[in-house]
Amino acid sequence: MGASRPRRGSLAYSPRKRAKSQVPRYGAWPEHTGEPVLQGFAGYKVGMTHVIMVDDHHFSPTEGKDIMVPVTIVEIPPMKVAAVRVYSKDTYGKHALAEAWAASLDASLGNRITLPKKHSTEDALAAIRKAAESDDIFEVFVLTYTQPSLITGVPKKVPDLMEMRVAGGSIAERVEYAASLLGQEIEIGSVIKTGQYVDITAITTGKGTQGAVKRWGIQVRKHKHARGGKKRHIGNLGPWTPHHVRWQVPQVGQMGYQQRTEFNKRVLKVGEKSDNINPDGGFLHYGLVRNRYVMIKGSIPGPTKRLIRIRPAIRQREHVERIPAIQYVSLRSMQG
Repeated sequence: MGASRPRRGSLAYSPRKRAKSQVPRYGAWPEHTGEPVLQGFAGYKVGMTHVIMVDDHHFSPTEGKDIMVPVTIVEIPPMKVAAVRVYSKDTYGKHALAEAWAASLDASLGNRITLPKKHSTEDALAAIRKAAESDDIFEVFVLTYTQPSLITGVPKKVPDLMEMRVAGGSIAERVEYAASLLGQEIEIGSVIKTGQYVDITAITTGKGTQGAVKRWGIQVRKHKHARGGKKRHIGNLGPWTPHHVRWQVPQVGQMGYQQRTEFNKRVLKVGEKSDNINPDGGFLHYGLVRNRYVMIKGSIPGPTKRLIRIRPAIRQREHVERIPAIQYVSLRSMQG
């Protein structure tokens, strides 16, 4: 028998088509017991650098020693809460039941969506509280939007709008907590803390239309097996039966610009003073960080300036949160 190998290219992410929006969407949120909290935040990817820190992983070969760790910086300006939205649930799934919009919203948000003109916040909140008393509400969300105008590294000024789940406590307590946030600014420190594990979601770097070799990792054909000099094509499109080209056949098509989530990324630092991380000359293709930032261990999806969503880790079991001991952050110029 010949040597066997895994299939070239995972089918788990098929169909590999472009994302509908550059704002990622979550279909699941971590469970939370206790006081109501907001379960997410968003920022913009700055770039990568490296730090020297003490290895605090138990039973690691280098435990207690200084190690060099690559890190990604995400700039996190404050977000604002535009609305409270509640959902009901029946046999057909979740449905938006009611929503209450803040009385005053930034004018820049009007460039993203059509803002409600005739809307009574008090009446809408009263209807939501009444629904909470009658157990009609299944989940509570808030509509939050970013403030890219506070960032110099991102050229756009139009906010990105997204839903964030409110978890913990009873439904009535979640509604009251969401109502207290309505129209307010929220900071990353109220959601994510240093040493915590999070999930990072973003739209990956788009690579346009690519062939089967780069897109699926198939082998380049040998000289004797390539007809007409076509070495970067597959050998055939499949069997005669079934009498059509199956979707499993690796072919040319879109590569990249798809939503991806990386689980259990460690937050090494939630910082305020950007002077501690800005390299000489600023980050490549971005510039200087001027707001609060998050330092994440390792790499994350997407190119520089891409919107990044952060959610508390959904697959993380109980563990002891450790405060990372960072000894040194590289400020060396990246200009070459």
